[in-house]
Amino acid sequence: MNDSAPEIANASPLRAGVAKVDITTESGIRVNDPLYAKVLVLDSGETRVVVVTMDTTAIAGRTISAGYLPDVADDFMDQLRRRVGDELNLPACNLMVTASHTHPPGPMLCDDQQQLQRVCDAIKRAVENLTPVTIGLGAGHEDRLSINRNARMKDGKDWAIRMWEPCPPDDEIESLGPIDPQIGVVRIDRLDGSPLAVLYNFACHLGQGVPIYDVDRDEPGYDSVSADFAGVTSGIIEQHLGEDAMAFFIQGANGDIGEAVDKDFGRPRNCEEFGMRLAMSTLQAYRQIQSNGGAALKFVSQTIDLPRRTDIPQMVERLEKEQAKLLESLDYNVLSFKTFLPMYLKQALSPDFPSHPAYRYMQEQDIGGRELASQDAYNRRDVKKYLANIAAMERLSSIQDKIKTLRKHKQVNDESGETTIPAEILGIRIGDGVMITAPIELAAEVGLNIKKASPFKHTLVASDTNGYMHYGVPPEYYPRGGYEATECLLAPEWLSIFDATVNDILRRLE
Repeated sequence: MNDSAPEIANASPLRAGVAKVDITTESGIRVNDPLYAKVLVLDSGETRVVVVTMDTTAIAGRTISAGYLPDVADDFMDQLRRRVGDELNLPACNLMVTASHTHPPGPMLCDDQQQLQRVCDAIKRAVENLTPVTIGLGAGHEDRLSINRNARMKDGKDWAIRMWEPCPPDDEIESLGPIDPQIGVVRIDRLDGSPLAVLYNFACHLGQGVPIYDVDRDEPGYDSVSADFAGVTSGIIEQHLGEDAMAFFIQGANGDIGEAVDKDFGRPRNCEEFGMRLAMSTLQAYRQIQSNGGAALKFVSQTIDLPRRTDIPQMVERLEKEQAKLLESLDYNVLSFKTFLPMYLKQALSPDFPSHPAYRYMQEQDIGGRELASQDAYNRRDVKKYLANIAAMERLSSIQDKIKTLRKHKQVNDESGETTIPAEILGIRIGDGVMITAPIELAAEVGLNIKKASPFKHTLVASDTNGYMHYGVPPEYYPRGGYEATECLLAPEWLSIFDATVNDILRRLE
C-alpha cells in the first residue's frame, strides 16, 4: 500500500484558478458538441490540489477494456504527473483526473500527445489564474431523472434495464435497487462575490446522446460525439452564472444507475431534457450555499491492490447450464411471427371473442356448434407457446452476452499476469466537506454507504477517477448475476479492502 500523508490545513484564504481546453477528436466523425478538459486548481498556501474533469468514458481504460474504451492511454496519468511535476513544479501526487463517462463512439478525443499537451497547458493557465476565493458546500436533490437499472427479480436474479438488453418481464420484477438522488455542490466565489466555479456531483450513466440518421448505413444511429447531459447541464449553469464562471461535472457512484427514459422507444434519444432538469436542481442548491474564506484543504492518496476475480469459469459453467435448460424448453410451434402477431393482437383486444364479433359466437352456441370456440382454444395454446419461446429467446440472448463478457474479462485478467489490480483512492477535504474517489464504476449502494460512514457534513463520491477497472459491486450482487456483477473484474473481497481504505482516509482527513 502506497499513501501520501494529509497536508496540514491552512487558515489563510484559499486561492483557486480555472481553465478549460477542447479535446475533441479531429478525425471527421460527427461532433454534436465539443468535449472539454476542465481544470480547477486549489491552493491553501500549504496544499495545492489539481482537479481535472474530462468529457470521456474512462481514464486509462484502453487495455483493461480490451480496446473497447480507446480514448485515454494507459500511461496517461503517469505521463501527466511527470509533466506536471517537471514543467509546472506542482506536487504530482495531488492530482485528480476524472471522467464524465459519456458514451459516444470512440475514438472521440484528440490523439494521446495532444491530450497531454492540452491538459498540461490548461493546468498551467489555471495556476496562472489563481485568485483568492471563498468556498461553500451544499447539496441538492433530483430523483426524477435516474433509475437503478438492476431490476431485482422474484427468482432471486438481477435483470439489467439498459439500452442493450430486452426489458425484464413486468410480472417477474420484485423491486428496484437504490439510487442516490443527492447533488453534491461546491461553490467557489471570488472575493468580490462573483462566481468563479461550481462543482456538481451526481450519479448517472450518460447514455442518451443525440439522435443522428446515418444515411450510409440506412438505419438510425446515435453516433455523434457529445458530452451528453453533463455538457448541457454545465452549459446552462455557466450561462446562468456568467462572469466567466466554470461548471465542473463530477460523476458519482453510477455503476448501476441509468437514465429513467433509457428504454423509452417512443421518443427520440436526446440528453437535453435531462441536462436542463439537472441544471435547474443544481442551481437551486447553489443559491442556498454561503461561501466563506479560510476553508481547510487536505489531500490523501492511497494506492491499494484489489484482487482479480477467479470464479469466471464457474460462472460460465452455470450460465451454460441455464442456457441448455432454456434451449430444452423451446417447444415446437405452428406459428411464424407473421401469423402470431395478428392472432396475439386479436386475443389482447377481445379475450372472449378474438376471431369474430360476439354475435357469431352466440349464433354458433344457439345451433349447438363449437367450431369457433375450439379454434380459439388451439390459437390461445399456440400464442402462449410462442410467447414462452420469445421469453426464452430474450433470456438466451442475455446469457450469451454475459458468457462473452465473462470470457473477455477472464482473458484480460489472464493476460495481465497479475492476481491484483492497483487502485488509487483519493480523499480531498474542502472546508466541512470531503470527496472520495475511485477508479471504478461504483454501485450506488457502495457510494451511499460511504456517505453514511463519513463524519463530514458533506460527502461527495466520484467514480471513474485516476484510472479505470470497470464495475465494483457488493459481494452479495455476484450470485444474482446482474450486468454490473458480470462486468466486474474484481473478486468479491475487493469491497472490504476498499471500505477499510476509505474509512482510514476519512479518519486522516478529519
